Amino acid sequence: MRRDAAIPPYNDPYFAVARLRRFLKLAHMNELKELMLRSPRWTLAAAESLTAGRMQARIASVSGASEFFLGGITAYTLEQKVKHLGVNRAVAEPVNCVSAAVAEQMAVGVCALFGSDFGMATTGYAEAALAQGVEVPFAWWALARRQAGSAVTIRSGRVERAGLSRVEMQSAVAEVAVDELVAWVRELRR
Repeated sequence: MRRDAAIPPYNDPYFAVARLRRFLKLAHMNELKELMLRSPRWTLAAAESLTAGRMQARIASVSGASEFFLGGITAYTLEQKVKHLGVNRAVAEPVNCVSAAVAEQMAVGVCALFGSDFGMATTGYAEAALAQGVEVPFAWWALARRQAGSAVTIRSGRVERAGLSRVEMQSAVAEVAVDELVAWVRELRR
């Protein structure tokens, strides 16, 4: 193989678009960092199921993320969601751990687990699961903000994507959840 054959053709539009996407994602994470570090400083933790660490990887992609990002947990099973995140078994079991309520409980639970101001969570199906009646992959994301006392504010939403591979769906859900977090923190800082 020629040495220059391993170098991507930077004049190729595909590579230009890929570079632009990476740049924009990093800019988004830099904005999140800047917003989280304003006074008063806020902290963040993540609880993931279907995204399997992809949210945490996006957040940690920016230098200095440890100044606001406390960490996260990937809890795939009902048992781990109950044990570590305080998810209510009676709510989660009938829906196979996939609902807005479960995602919201995970987000609140990760705040408690890490002592963070904000928690974010995802749960869902990365691919069709015909046995559960899921033809099109979907997921729930949730954001929680702990405030003075025991007050918690929650935002959540659903992502549904047909035609994506398992990994593409996981990445898409992580991207939506992080985008929603940035939008919310931006709104709170106005």
